[in-house]
Amino acid sequence: MAIQGGRIRVLREAEPRPEGAYVLYLLQQANRAHYNPALELAIEEANRLGLPVVACFGLLDGANGFPEANARHYAFLLQGLADAAAGLAKRGVGFVMRKASPAEIAIDLARDAALLVLDRGYLAIQKRWYREIARAVDTRILQVEGDVVVPVEAASAKHEHAARTLRPKLHRIWDDYLEPLSGRRVKHRADGLGLSSAIDISDPEAVLAGMTLDRSVPPVTRFRGGESAARARLKAFLADGLAGYGGDRNRPEAGAASHLSPYLHFGQISPVEIALAVRAAKAAADTDRASYLEELIVRRELAMNHVHYTERYESYAHAVPEWARKTLAEHADDPRPHRYSEADLAAGRTHDPYWNAAQAEMRETGYMHNHLRMYWGKKILEWSPSPEAGFARTLRLNNRYFLDGRDANSFTNVAWVYGLHDRPWARRKVFGTVRYQSENSLRKFDAKAYVKAVERLCAAEGRPLPQDASVLQRP
Repeated sequence: MAIQGGRIRVLREAEPRPEGAYVLYLLQQANRAHYNPALELAIEEANRLGLPVVACFGLLDGANGFPEANARHYAFLLQGLADAAAGLAKRGVGFVMRKASPAEIAIDLARDAALLVLDRGYLAIQKRWYREIARAVDTRILQVEGDVVVPVEAASAKHEHAARTLRPKLHRIWDDYLEPLSGRRVKHRADGLGLSSAIDISDPEAVLAGMTLDRSVPPVTRFRGGESAARARLKAFLADGLAGYGGDRNRPEAGAASHLSPYLHFGQISPVEIALAVRAAKAAADTDRASYLEELIVRRELAMNHVHYTERYESYAHAVPEWARKTLAEHADDPRPHRYSEADLAAGRTHDPYWNAAQAEMRETGYMHNHLRMYWGKKILEWSPSPEAGFARTLRLNNRYFLDGRDANSFTNVAWVYGLHDRPWARRKVFGTVRYQSENSLRKFDAKAYVKAVERLCAAEGRPLPQDASVLQRP
């Protein structure tokens, strides 16, 4: 169960520092103590050098907080870190957590490290941290991919046009990466190093209370962070949701979704672990397994490809293809029967009861079914004063309320609403030849049952909707 060579990159070619007291692992994207190839490589290297392993995490706070992150996101993150820290301690791996950027804590602790191991993410802010670390640390630096099944560059050396162009490239090589990963035995425990964490993560709620951050979007109870919770979700999905997934995945009321996207976003479960479990599920049909792996690997890794190869993927001008920007500009002055302010959209004050319900699910529980996310985004384009304004609104609302917002999938899916990874369709008002989605798409599932489900979910969060919430009109 070796770690595939394609997952490992040498960021700084140097011999391990002979006087180093430990091997340092920056826990940044893969926030878990198991099924983590970067951690396992750090343990392998430490065992070879006769050293313990120390994992570290830099918690961004206050003015230096992670862009657009709020109390909802931080609560889930901290719950996951508490779970990871406990798992690391059981394995004999040290854990140091401070209020600092990931680059700052890694650079500081690397002064006493024999070598440094990083995991990998594809967002611009993560790449900036890695560059900062590589410039400042003078010992050997290894980076290990554990956030996708197939490392992005191994799958493709360019920005892919659509899922249909990336899919065959992934299928050709993904079996090489879909291998189980065993936990290495830690030969030298970190207990005697004398390193202490500045933050007691065993009480994540107390840590959250001591942070300076945006609290206008509260934590949710529908999801609790951590790899233990992620595995429980996976187990429940394999038992109750995977069989029939191919036919039910576009029916929000059917409960066929795995609800693992927040855990994948925060690195609290490995996509390889999920994929192997899905492949091994005996109760599901081949079509169900294939349908789920398409979402988990092809669609998710298409998003990674997009943000990796696109400068300023958060920008309408850079993320949306030229043909789509051109046709939307040609129809920018078309009459829009309904226009709503961003405040109206956030509050779910539109003429469309089903859109309002989808917005309520996102706002109050941090989640929305993928089928409704498409409808939700297309209507914001239709109801906004311009395509540029619609893009910016969609991204802000997405990143503010979704637990898995600020993710490669978020940036890619918002751009898809405006034509990314798509082709021209029949010309329509407002949309031009960008794909349109009408209310007819709601006939594919029981929309009224979905509204009732949202009402129950919001009530469970302690934020019940008004009696007439499903038929709210714009004032």
